[in-house]
Amino acid sequence: MWWRIQALLIKEFLSLLKDKKSRFVLIVPPLVQLFVLSYAATYDLNQLPIAIYNEDRGSAARDLIARFNGPPAFREVLRIERQAQIAEALDGKQVLMVLHIGQQFSRDLLSSRQPAAVQILLDGRDSNTAQIALGYARTVVSQFNSDWAHQHNQPGSPAELRVRAWFNPNLESRWFIVPGIVGLLTLVVTMTVAALSVAREREQGTFDQLLVTPLTPAEILIGKAIPGLIIGVVEASFSIFMVVVWFQVPLLGSLAALYIGIVLYVFSVIGAGLMISSLSVTQQQGLLGGFLVIVPGVILSGYATPIENMPELVQHLTLVNPLRYFLIIIRGVFLEGLGVADLVDQYWPLALIGLFCLSCAGLLFRKRMY
Repeated sequence: MWWRIQALLIKEFLSLLKDKKSRFVLIVPPLVQLFVLSYAATYDLNQLPIAIYNEDRGSAARDLIARFNGPPAFREVLRIERQAQIAEALDGKQVLMVLHIGQQFSRDLLSSRQPAAVQILLDGRDSNTAQIALGYARTVVSQFNSDWAHQHNQPGSPAELRVRAWFNPNLESRWFIVPGIVGLLTLVVTMTVAALSVAREREQGTFDQLLVTPLTPAEILIGKAIPGLIIGVVEASFSIFMVVVWFQVPLLGSLAALYIGIVLYVFSVIGAGLMISSLSVTQQQGLLGGFLVIVPGVILSGYATPIENMPELVQHLTLVNPLRYFLIIIRGVFLEGLGVADLVDQYWPLALIGLFCLSCAGLLFRKRMY
């Protein structure tokens, strides 16, 4: 069986690499998109979930908290009672920002000797959103300073904002955007290769030749899947190399954790692509089917807008999207330094999606053969 699959693999790679158009699609568009999207992508956000840790029981602290709860820019989702909850809230992505008011806040406000410190802790994994949150926070504190100074006849700024960003200390937007592009480009290239695989055989008239070979439907499916898997992993590896070397994004986590995620992600995309290809008669149908999956996949992945801001029904739909899980994996490895054990809950959905799609592709492929 493996000798027959090896022969089919050689045939698949030769058909891909000998065609100038296929070589162009595999190399040039991903490279162009990597540079264009890395430099041009931007984000906007409407609501910002925050947590409040108030150690001061004075009226000034309550006034400041009310100013954060009042505008539509912020939405308090958690009230923290102890220091350890701050790390839990930020690590678990429950909130984007934590407002920490110290015990001496009210006393320092009434004293003209030093500013009263207000600490803002931001989730730096989404740097653009964190910068928006910081801008809003500065506006709120600035207005609080102005009103307090006017009411108490104090010069200068009574309250001082101190900022700390977790996972991305300098809030570099490129650290958030560029790793996500790896998943996007891998999706486009792998889906295109897989979606055209069987459709190309039918259009070129070589599909009938496969039917008279000793290859079984399962062997043909494996032979179609492995080239796409190899191409997807190579494409992702090249993109990661560029992210680290060219764009200088630090890779803090485990390479093993990253590559387990890459293999499972490409496996799930290959399954979806082969399922589309099994239904397609021409390459044009395969391409259209692939892009019908790619576009919603990108939109529902959390790449452009946070999943938490989507309607609840749409949030449930994202659970069948492989790119959603891979973005968590690659950003977690790059920015948070996560390892294999930290990402198990992202691995098994990818494996499940891949097995389901590949099984459906096998059934459809067998049906179309006989």
